[in-house]
Amino acid sequence: MTDVPRRNWAGNVTYAARRFHRPSTLDELRRLVAGSQRLRAVGTGHSFNRLGDTTGDLVSLAGLPPTVEIDRERGTVTVAAGLRYGDVATRLHAEGLALANLASLPHISVAGAVATGTHGSGDGHRNLAAAVAALELVTADGSRLAVDRADARFAGMVVSLGALGVVTRVTLDVVPAFELRQYVRRDLPVEALDAAFGSAYSVSGFTSWRSSTIDHVWRKQLADQPPPPADWLGTTAAEGPVHPVPGLDPVNCTLQLGVPGPAHERLPHFRMGFTPSSGDELQSEYHLPREAAAGALAALDGMRDRIAGVLQVCELRTVAADELWLSPNQGRDSLAIHFTWVDDAAAVLPVVAQVEQALAPFGPRPHWGKVFTLDPSAVAAAFPRHADFAALLAELDPAGKFRTELLDRYFPRA
Repeated sequence: MTDVPRRNWAGNVTYAARRFHRPSTLDELRRLVAGSQRLRAVGTGHSFNRLGDTTGDLVSLAGLPPTVEIDRERGTVTVAAGLRYGDVATRLHAEGLALANLASLPHISVAGAVATGTHGSGDGHRNLAAAVAALELVTADGSRLAVDRADARFAGMVVSLGALGVVTRVTLDVVPAFELRQYVRRDLPVEALDAAFGSAYSVSGFTSWRSSTIDHVWRKQLADQPPPPADWLGTTAAEGPVHPVPGLDPVNCTLQLGVPGPAHERLPHFRMGFTPSSGDELQSEYHLPREAAAGALAALDGMRDRIAGVLQVCELRTVAADELWLSPNQGRDSLAIHFTWVDDAAAVLPVVAQVEQALAPFGPRPHWGKVFTLDPSAVAAAFPRHADFAALLAELDPAGKFRTELLDRYFPRA
């Protein structure tokens, strides 16, 4: 069918599926799942590895009704899983509501971001999946399954890697609408990074690994707070709007220079309707215990020339702990180190392996939807509930309908 992506967003993965589908009703989806031997759902295609690939049927949920149902009494919204976060946030804002946190891209689908443990930034903010209050999915035999936080399995079913079924509806916690201002500061001393992270609602640091300071700090603060002082943490104010990747046009980015605006138009780094990030890139990301931040950054500093040679930009963020089994932030406050690499896998992959070796003493957990080469034993050791998820996978998908090569590598069949 038309309008089903054949490649991921970055273009580095061409899907191996034999058939592509875009069902328009839930019943059509259920019949499709029940009748397929191998199947995966694809959202907006922002994974950089083959997690979303299959040799069977690839299903887009973009044709299902784009429902958004607000429950003010419970403080939740239930949305069609294929909707993009930016679209959901815009609808909520019109009703005086908001999501407490968003990722850097508003273009990503709700189900895809949740399934991979994608996150925003902030000392007090958990990743996007932690805001999920309930899920509805179609399981391997075509049955409908609804789960919420009262279910003992729920913490294992939210960050699911798409391995437990096709998620069709997601219920998210919401908060009253609020406004933020965004300020960009230049040349933050590395020793001030921890203070910077705790200084505002959401904070990201960007470095090229070519200097001794953090190149830019993006502070997203509540609109009623005063702007940072002129000498804030030894930095200087950016003279005008900037893009995270040096040299790119900031027109794609959310408004800076302290202009107030709705949270959903400031929390992401990039604007809906514009090309997110640089477009031609690969990405990797690792989550370390927050207390290991200084040691981890020092370890990477020892290989800065190798990183800088294939890097577009590196983002540093903090994420609060949660209880979700496959979340990279499960049980620990984290520093997320995100690499946007050049679009050259042959040059990038050896550096990725060296980065992983440098971070190994700190127990890195990879972002499931990005490029990583960690040994399966290291990944299993880094996630305390790994075995519990493997058991849940065997329970809900015993025939391996939703399995992929990547899942077989990191969750081998018993």
